[in-house]
Amino acid sequence: MSGEPSQADSRSVDTASPHPADGTGVAAQTAPGGTHPPQQPATDAAYPAYQPNVEGTYPIYRPGPDGTYPSYPVYPPGYVPPQPDRLTRLVTRVHARTPRWLAPLAVFGCVSAAAGYVLWADPAAADANATPTCIVKYLTGFDCPGCGGTRAVWFMMHGDIANAARHHAVLLFATPFVAYLYLAWAGKALFGWRLPSWEPSSRSLIWFLAAWGIFSVVRNLPWEPFTWFFV
Repeated sequence: MSGEPSQADSRSVDTASPHPADGTGVAAQTAPGGTHPPQQPATDAAYPAYQPNVEGTYPIYRPGPDGTYPSYPVYPPGYVPPQPDRLTRLVTRVHARTPRWLAPLAVFGCVSAAAGYVLWADPAAADANATPTCIVKYLTGFDCPGCGGTRAVWFMMHGDIANAARHHAVLLFATPFVAYLYLAWAGKALFGWRLPSWEPSSRSLIWFLAAWGIFSVVRNLPWEPFTWFFV
């Protein structure tokens, strides 16, 4: 009859399993003859979503009686999670109570203070024969990986890109990327801006550090054209 399901239709019902790998799907719970066994209760009433695996060593998250997963950490019965120490609790409280706008403004204030000091000190006007303040250069006579960075910043603030590259080419290259990362972060925290996100990958960071290391060696070579980088 047209109002009754055919035998082929009854065989095709409940054959799809949404979770065939772990045996929790419909097909895995279908008994011979097409009937469904009753839902097994949880192993512990206090932990409705906890069920041990075959070895009973770690929890497997199952949906509760209402079909939803818990929104809280689920631990085995009798397990007491470790409590955070005093320092962790202090940092957590400070982070929770700190306004979102404070961190971007604090970073901006520190960078502005450093830039103001560079403008006031005018490191580019130092005598070439003056005693170096870098301990590596003072003891060895070689430029360290950071030598020339302050003078490069001074030249960048005055628009002298050539001299900025001569004093620290790697810093000149990295400055626009760091500035964009700060602008995207601070703009989102302060004004809700949604700038295109960019996060440097691990490979790009490795290449950057390798280029910085090569530059630190090349700038100390005692022949042309590498002596142009010697500061």
